[in-house]
Amino acid sequence: MKIVAISDTHGLHHQIKIPEGDLLIHTGDVSDRGEPAEIEDFLEWFSSQPHQYKVFIAGNHDFYFEKYSPEVITAKIPNNITYLYESGCTIEGIKIWGSPFSPIPYRRWAFNRERGADIQPHWDKIPENLDILLVHGPAYGILDKTTRDQHVGCENLKETLKIKQPKLFIFGHIHEARGEAFFEDIHCINASSVDRYRKQLFEPFVFEF
Repeated sequence: MKIVAISDTHGLHHQIKIPEGDLLIHTGDVSDRGEPAEIEDFLEWFSSQPHQYKVFIAGNHDFYFEKYSPEVITAKIPNNITYLYESGCTIEGIKIWGSPFSPIPYRRWAFNRERGADIQPHWDKIPENLDILLVHGPAYGILDKTTRDQHVGCENLKETLKIKQPKLFIFGHIHEARGEAFFEDIHCINASSVDRYRKQLFEPFVFEF
């Protein structure tokens, strides 16, 4: 299966050229402020992409998905899109799980939790034997270094990865740490689509799975 991965488009999705593929993945921050109009615009655009399968999670800017009830959100999602919120799906035998959570930075945004005991219950929900894990933010030390040379990923998520061992881990959140790496034989991709200041747009990651 040919997978196309993007993240952190922050409302700039119309400016990104999306390659052909079978599965299009977005790992959160589809909007800038999480306003309903932003979300509707993204969903219309995402739904219009030609990929047979389209999966996304929310990010810390996507307040809409934290504010509104699951019933309201479900009614908004087009039928050809899969939205994952601490939930999974199986596509042509590929097991995928998605979660929007990340540690609180300098102030609280959507789906933020305190490091340690507060965030761990969300990672405990991640199943074992996954093919693809989608989380908005990185694990500690894995493509998580900021322009201030600080590692800001989640320590608990890193330890959880060691236990759960997904084959592929896709995330975003720290734009400047975009790239690929391996951890415990897990292929890790920070798929951020914009730079730190949202001035430069990057091509999506494309790979066979």
